[in-house]
Amino acid sequence: MRTRKEMKREARQVFKKHYVLFIAICLIAAFLGVESTGSISILKLYGDKDVTTESSTQVTTTGETAVTQGTASDAIVDMMLGNKDEAEKIATGIEQQAVSDTKNGTGNQILGRSRGVLAGIVNSVLSGSFVITLMSALYSIGASHSAVIIMMILGSTLCAFLFWYLVKNIFIVVSRRMFLEGRLYKEVPIHRLLFLMKIKKWLKVAWVMFVESFFYSLWMLTIVGGIVKTFSYWLVPYIAAENPDMKACDVITLSRRMMKGHKWECFVFNLSYVGWMLLGGCTFGLSELFYSGPYKVAAFCEYYAELRKLAIDQHIEGAEQLNDEWLFKKPETDTVRAAYADVLDMIEQPEEESYHLTGIRGWIANIFGIIFFNNKEEKKYEENQMRIIRYRSAKEQVQLRCYPYRMSPIPEKEKRKKVGNIYYMRHYTVGSLILLFFIFSFVGWVWEVSLHLITNGVFVNRGTMYGPWLPIYGTGGILILILLNKLRRNPVIEFFAAIVLCGFVEYFSAYSLELAHGGKKWWDYSGYFLNFQGRICAEGLLVFGLGGMAIVYLAAPLLDNYLKKIPYKVLIPLCVVLLSVYTVDHFYSSKHPNEGKGITDYTGADVRPNLPNQNYRI
Repeated sequence: MRTRKEMKREARQVFKKHYVLFIAICLIAAFLGVESTGSISILKLYGDKDVTTESSTQVTTTGETAVTQGTASDAIVDMMLGNKDEAEKIATGIEQQAVSDTKNGTGNQILGRSRGVLAGIVNSVLSGSFVITLMSALYSIGASHSAVIIMMILGSTLCAFLFWYLVKNIFIVVSRRMFLEGRLYKEVPIHRLLFLMKIKKWLKVAWVMFVESFFYSLWMLTIVGGIVKTFSYWLVPYIAAENPDMKACDVITLSRRMMKGHKWECFVFNLSYVGWMLLGGCTFGLSELFYSGPYKVAAFCEYYAELRKLAIDQHIEGAEQLNDEWLFKKPETDTVRAAYADVLDMIEQPEEESYHLTGIRGWIANIFGIIFFNNKEEKKYEENQMRIIRYRSAKEQVQLRCYPYRMSPIPEKEKRKKVGNIYYMRHYTVGSLILLFFIFSFVGWVWEVSLHLITNGVFVNRGTMYGPWLPIYGTGGILILILLNKLRRNPVIEFFAAIVLCGFVEYFSAYSLELAHGGKKWWDYSGYFLNFQGRICAEGLLVFGLGGMAIVYLAAPLLDNYLKKIPYKVLIPLCVVLLSVYTVDHFYSSKHPNEGKGITDYTGADVRPNLPNQNYRI
């Protein structure tokens, strides 16, 4: 068995190889309260300063001043005691104070809480009004005061238990699995966070961890027994991570047998990190976050590997269930070839160029995905790209850059969802892009006009222009298609890149309009939660990110299938007419912009979570 020093040295090498990923995993665990909670102590310290300011608030509203003493917990307690009016007064006061701070500029303007869906949700939760509204609803259906209290207690207890049982309870197993895969393989895809869900063992592992916690709680009643069982059950999450199909009692029993004679050794191993714990306290958890937390987890994964090897060599009863050998050694070439025969056939075949252009046309097609004319090779290109995407993950497994999922004792079943001929890895013609621009602009116009009509009962021609289009939607959609063309194979990166890109488009569109028209605004996010200078906000960017994903992977490919069928003798005149009308509208509205009631003469102040159309677009 390797020495503690050797295991730590190996853990440092593994941690260095997966530095960002391991830190992210431990940070999630800290926020969930699973482990490494000291790593977010600096955030808690900052948060506590904000919370204390709400213990006594003075609310100023138009025409009157009201003083409200209390916090959200006070409001909930009053409601449970039957003081509904006082509870609502406290909750309303807290919300009004947040709105007032935002309006007066005394609060954090980026964390604005006076307008928008997110602001409404944040205010409702932090003020306690959500709980008060729920209790009022229960009273309204005839429930007695005692029954409501019991339902609220049981409901909150059930929610807390389900969160612990299905999330916190199981994340430690997920994190151990990712750390174990990182020991041997160069890459651990982020989607491995869902590996238990993919093999349909999430609930089974949750039960394993629940039984372990239950037994441990009983042992804690004996004090000494609790200390001993801390180390007896130490390997439970590691064993469950390796074989999620084991029964709860089998996992616990195997952990006890593997730790027999090693409990003191494990205690000393933990004790060797006392210095890092003290340093974490001195650095407000920063050293634990960026180094010692994930380093310790990686070291104990090395420790588990050693104890696992001993258990198998010594033929400990139950050790035969530790059957995921590819977590601890890479398979032989012949074994891989047998499991990935279809992938190897594709790899070994010379790659065919389904579409190839040279010169400036080839550069434009490669970088931006734009072509001038369709031909028969385009269909082959699209099909070939989708085939490459489907096998990309399998290729990494064949090359043993990541864990070979097909060879797992519990293999993941590939979902074969038929998507027809919607190939998102494609080139778009200039004609298709022009029509897509107008389609996206029209859809955006219909969206905002409809929302205004539904919520206010009045038809308003939204935007600075007079035609039925909002070009910010069309511009954002087209820029996502062409500027982010190279990122299309990675949906996660595509999503965040779309948010950043659309944020730039919306911010500078707002800035240029204000500059050109003497500060007049066509939209203002002031008061929205997480806004920047009122020009962009988190809600809008999130919608743009989700909308961008829908455009790239569904809407644009589907529409392009139909647009390609339009004959050139119809397509070219149609594009010319639309561009001509749009150009005339653009130049006219630049001198005489569309403005008036519901367009530019609005005031933003109140929290209106049910009115997402407050996002005024160009």
